[in-house]
Amino acid sequence: MNLKPYREALALPGLRSLLLVSVFARLPITAAGITLTFYVVLDLGRGYGAAGLVGAALTVGSAVGNPLLGRLIDRHGLRPVLALTTVAEAVFWAAAPALSYPLLLPAAFLAGLLALPAFSVIRQSIAALVPAERRRPAYALDSMSTELSFMIGPAVAVAAATAVSARATLWAVGAGIVLSGATLWLLNPPTRSASEATTPARRLPRRTWLTPQLLAVLAGGAAATVVLAGTDVAVVAVLRENGAVGWTGVVLAAWAVSSLVGGFAYGAVSRPLSPLVLLAALSVCTIPVGLGGGYWWLLCLALIPAGMLCAPTLAATADLVSTLAPAEVRGVAMGLHGSAVTIGMAVGAPLAGAVMDRSAPVWGFVVTGALGLLVALVVLPVELRRRRAAPPAGRTDVEKLATAGTAH
Repeated sequence: MNLKPYREALALPGLRSLLLVSVFARLPITAAGITLTFYVVLDLGRGYGAAGLVGAALTVGSAVGNPLLGRLIDRHGLRPVLALTTVAEAVFWAAAPALSYPLLLPAAFLAGLLALPAFSVIRQSIAALVPAERRRPAYALDSMSTELSFMIGPAVAVAAATAVSARATLWAVGAGIVLSGATLWLLNPPTRSASEATTPARRLPRRTWLTPQLLAVLAGGAAATVVLAGTDVAVVAVLRENGAVGWTGVVLAAWAVSSLVGGFAYGAVSRPLSPLVLLAALSVCTIPVGLGGGYWWLLCLALIPAGMLCAPTLAATADLVSTLAPAEVRGVAMGLHGSAVTIGMAVGAPLAGAVMDRSAPVWGFVVTGALGLLVALVVLPVELRRRRAAPPAGRTDVEKLATAGTAH
């Protein structure tokens, strides 16, 4: 495998430290949702439905807040926004264990609204540090580090909540998020490249940059996480139905490892791949996963093709958003990308759950995979029309990158 793209990307000043910080910064953030669930169920004595409402409030707040915080970064710079969100996180996580359930719901929404924007900030900084032609391996590394965070963070939170207490875990997660915010504030990664930083900021009308193609990519990102969240729930349901729930961790680990392998391979390829083509492939590979039945080892094998497309699909969406969005609005564009991914995660699990409650676990894979494929088929023509409308010569780099993947 050609490792040259990775060596060239990691040789760029600032990228290595940013990616290293990103792994640790995201760990407590990925643990936040499951920690709140355990706290509501174990310490407040409420049901999982009530815990789900708290998680939904946090998610809705985050989906609304991501683009708003991105706009603030575009206009006022990174450090003021990091200071604001870090203080807000400190207040919420310090106060949460003392709040009654009726107060915890609106507090969770406000916490989501002012959540530390680590995911979108890191992706925006990658676009500032890395030239467009080298971003693919950089975003592949970012996607792999995100995968690692989601593998480790929730698992550690579950272990801490069950072995110690959910209340203590709340404080630990909060302390981790505050430390992440402080670390990013000290690192202060750039949100614009050196050439972009010297260009006077322009106020761009939304219609000039929120194009149909950008909306198509955002829809693809949301659909991808619908498929991933639905798969996560369906795996548990299939194994539980067949009395093999004890193998859940092994199956999910195999799925995650295949995602890491796929992400690494994606960063080393020589030509860009359309995120919508990758989404279609991910969806097609997910639909038949349930045919593995309750045999955990067969389910592991069935998940490998879809798993190898997880990290590449998410990396490709972030890469293309960074390319399509002008520097002046890249923060809000990355915030919209973060919101799309968040909404997809919030929709995928309950959608798969509702379908499986009314049918069988295997249909969790089928329905979410079919939805992802439908979205890909609906929005892919946007890229095709743009390529046909563009002149054969003299196209901009953005147009070339956005349309090159449709040839695959």
